[in-house]
Amino acid sequence: MLLTVMLAVALQSSAALAAAPPCATDAGKQALKLLRFHSDGDDRATIDAAGIKQIGTVASLVGNRRFDVIEVEGSIYKGEYRMRLIYARMSGSCVLMGQEIFERSDPY
Repeated sequence: MLLTVMLAVALQSSAALAAAPPCATDAGKQALKLLRFHSDGDDRATIDAAGIKQIGTVASLVGNRRFDVIEVEGSIYKGEYRMRLIYARMSGSCVLMGQEIFERSDPY
């Protein structure tokens, strides 16, 4: 029984690692920088590293290539934010091409 539980946990962990986008680590670092910049350096800014995911691609503005879009959730005190970071597909490197940040709230 214990062996079955340990095997299930190991499989879930390896599946989570395999599902991480190629530039997930860089996206997390850049998202935290973006969130801190957006909040004038508020040190309460945090990101949800476990929730970093690739949500698709977008066309480049020049040429016919595609860029990966990686989404990161973050917060500052009581504010919740969604950030999307756009990376060029280049072998062995993560080239940040764009970024956006939206507050998760209803201003109306």
